[in-house]
Amino acid sequence: MKNKTVISVFFLLVILGFAAYLDSPYSFINNNYAYSDDQPVLAQPVEVEKPENVPELVDKLEKTKKEDGYIIETYEEYEVYKDQNGKVIKSEPTGKTETLKYWDYKD
Repeated sequence: MKNKTVISVFFLLVILGFAAYLDSPYSFINNNYAYSDDQPVLAQPVEVEKPENVPELVDKLEKTKKEDGYIIETYEEYEVYKDQNGKVIKSEPTGKTETLKYWDYKD
């Protein structure tokens, strides 16, 4: 019984070692894809142009009120269109609102 356990552990270690070798960059499978430190990187940066007429989503404060020791702020989301110089062409509300409620420490 002890021989079976020793043989099973030995084969398990052999299989794990072989799997680790196949996963390494030095294996025969990855031989064409492995890179070392002395080889330069071939990736070149790509210039990405910012697409035109894409709105920027901006949350604008609509109203603020105090209620029961809390400050409640309501924000509405707007689609803001800008030209190439950054000047706002138009601003449209999306209808999405968010409410922020926090304790007023001044009271």
